[in-house]
Amino acid sequence: MSPQGRSPVSQHIAKPRTTAVILAGGTGQRVGLSIPKQLLKIAGKAVIEHTLATFEKADSIDDIIVLMAPGYVPDIEKIVAKAGLTKVTKVIEGGSTRNETTERAIAALGEGLAEGEDRNVLFHDAVRPLLSQRVIDDCVTALERYQAVDVAIPSADTIIVTRTHGEDGEFITEIPDRSRLRRGQTPQAFKLSTIRRAYEVAAGDPNFQATDDCSVVLKYLPDVPIHVVAGDEYNMKVTQPVDVFIADKLFQLASTAAPEQVSEEAYRQLLTGKTMVVFGGSYGIGKDIAELAESYGATVYALGRSTTGTHVENPEEVDDALSKAYGETGRIDYVVNTAGVLRIGKLAETDNATIEEALKVNYLAPVQIARSAYKYLAETDGQLLLYTSSSYTRGRAEYSLYSSTKAAMVNLTQALSDEWAGDGVRVNCINPERTATPMRTKAFGQEPAGSLLSSEAVARTSLDVLLSELTGHVIDVRQQDPTAGAARATGFEQALAAVLDRQDGV
Repeated sequence: MSPQGRSPVSQHIAKPRTTAVILAGGTGQRVGLSIPKQLLKIAGKAVIEHTLATFEKADSIDDIIVLMAPGYVPDIEKIVAKAGLTKVTKVIEGGSTRNETTERAIAALGEGLAEGEDRNVLFHDAVRPLLSQRVIDDCVTALERYQAVDVAIPSADTIIVTRTHGEDGEFITEIPDRSRLRRGQTPQAFKLSTIRRAYEVAAGDPNFQATDDCSVVLKYLPDVPIHVVAGDEYNMKVTQPVDVFIADKLFQLASTAAPEQVSEEAYRQLLTGKTMVVFGGSYGIGKDIAELAESYGATVYALGRSTTGTHVENPEEVDDALSKAYGETGRIDYVVNTAGVLRIGKLAETDNATIEEALKVNYLAPVQIARSAYKYLAETDGQLLLYTSSSYTRGRAEYSLYSSTKAAMVNLTQALSDEWAGDGVRVNCINPERTATPMRTKAFGQEPAGSLLSSEAVARTSLDVLLSELTGHVIDVRQQDPTAGAARATGFEQALAAVLDRQDGV
């Protein structure tokens, strides 16, 4: 090792494989469950499936091993098979303690390695499902220079050290300097040879006990520096009952970046021969989606009250529209609903007809569209795309009808994505910030140029979502400056910004 604690890796040596080890040996006792907490569903999927999916799509990760609580290995194998997680190579039983589980992982990682061969390994808690790609990449990059890496964030709380004095309870004995305190997270990353050696030394200690792997290296290999990578506040661990609620809400608020196609030809290859039905396709976002998809070779049925006389609040007309599209093309691959009404006013002063219209168009119509579209989408492994507004995160005065129905779209999306996952039907929801549409102009009049997203930008992101494998996600579309189009969401920072920015979207 060099004086700086770096591994002397020559430039010509091939890059070592990087394995993510998902530690899932815990139970659900602290959250009051009869099953391991990693199998608890959050945002329509088991906690561990969210975690595995994050590593699956990480370019810096080559393969994944899962250490699961005894008796539940088949459950994980089913999740892996159903979700198509191709990087998962092994699912084995964990031990009775965290240390024993790590030792089993080290043994599994050593199988098949040539003499002198090493690899990178990232140990991650299965119940930290909100891990970012940035943290994963930073850990792998750090392993190019260091043999051990931890992830941590500054402590926002003052930490106190106490001592118990009999029946008098606890008393403070020390208050450490908060500026130097960090809260440890995972992944914890190592060269396999380093973490193996640390555990070999620890095996000689009859009092060996540790709750994490960096502490094993720190105690038993004191000459090995442990580099710290900056973590994230939202990389939380689902441990207590309140964590389940918070994680579920974070997933609900989170934005997901839709992968863009690499070229115009890629769009044509994916859309040629496909059938798309767009409700609310007369103008605005719906019209732009229809025209964009048609330009790439899709057969599109753009339906609207003012053009085709289609009323989304009428179930029979929805059924007829879908039946016609299927009868003429023999398939329906995508169903999009951008139809909606925006009625502003105090609820106590709103007449029954207005309330009924808002509920029928903004809520009952999407429900009926979903119900009618299901059988067609199940044939093609297709997708239903719905639309919400940033006001779904918190109702605003005089927007009670609109905000509540848009919140319902998010819950409908997540519920149906779970309900239909076994049939291969994907369901997602677009959340545009304030967008220049005829509906908005009618409600607010002309607004300053450049202050609104263009409907074309929202349409482009919508198309990317339709062509992706995403399901159960809320996808933010925001602009960063007056000249920017649709800015793909980068994570929970934008989600939280959306919560603070209560301006309406569509």
